[in-house]
Amino acid sequence: MAFNDRIMIKVPASTANLGPGFDSMGLALDLYLTLEIERSKEWLVHSLCEELKDFPTGEDNFMVQVALKTAAHYGVELTPCKIKVDSDIPLARGLGSSASAIVAGIELADTIGKLNLTKHEKLLHATEWEGHPDNVGASIYGGLVIGCYQQNDVDMLSYTNLPIEVVVLIPQEILLTKASRNVLPEAYTRQQAIEASSTANLLIAALLSQNWELAGKMMSNDRFHQPYRKSLINGYDEIEKTAKANGAFGVALSGAGPTMICFTEKGKAANLVKALEAEFPAMRAVKLLIDYVGSSVIELVK
Repeated sequence: MAFNDRIMIKVPASTANLGPGFDSMGLALDLYLTLEIERSKEWLVHSLCEELKDFPTGEDNFMVQVALKTAAHYGVELTPCKIKVDSDIPLARGLGSSASAIVAGIELADTIGKLNLTKHEKLLHATEWEGHPDNVGASIYGGLVIGCYQQNDVDMLSYTNLPIEVVVLIPQEILLTKASRNVLPEAYTRQQAIEASSTANLLIAALLSQNWELAGKMMSNDRFHQPYRKSLINGYDEIEKTAKANGAFGVALSGAGPTMICFTEKGKAANLVKALEAEFPAMRAVKLLIDYVGSSVIELVK
């Protein structure tokens, strides 16, 4: 980026786990965090949406901190920028709002600092911030991602052809990831680990072979986290029952919740949205598309 240019960074939302793929599976969705950036004498962050108004507006902004620390890792000092931020990703609802902010910060460092990072390098930095690769990987690569983070290294595959439709049911209340992690057991028995990992393995095989019935069964058969988090979600069983009666082949918590995500075959999402809206009027049902692009940087015309 030349100093006088304006750029836009666009990062998709994500859903993680898909049931049994705990901290390893993610899917990019077409809600976006966008940053419009130009050179400035100091760091200034201006939020265009009400939900982000309370976040820091200077160098202490989280995205700026991610950018500065990423650049410093390579010995680069970033030129200050003015950043206009907009987002239609709801905060603390299980749709990857924090992951999108991390990815946006890394893309900011890469662009302004001319770091020329590969996607894998961006993923490694993002995973180190987030602690697991599912949400950040989906936001970087797009599509369906399966990742593994071990011994400070991360590996990931992305699949960009999943012929399904997605509906999310978003409650008004928030659920912080820390709170939802506190209900999980400290350890699993060997048998529990076998059952949980085999369920996740079969989910991926079912999705890639388009065996929707089996995929839905595996999404419900998670042993890692959903049995423990159900109690934190108002109406979990009723939502799952209603969704499956109205076209969803699979239903799961989106990330740590409280949003629920439903998968349908093509052409069935619209009816599912109507049914969920009628049954759960206090929540927002939204049909979403899978984002297959991932994070992007766009030069804006002056």
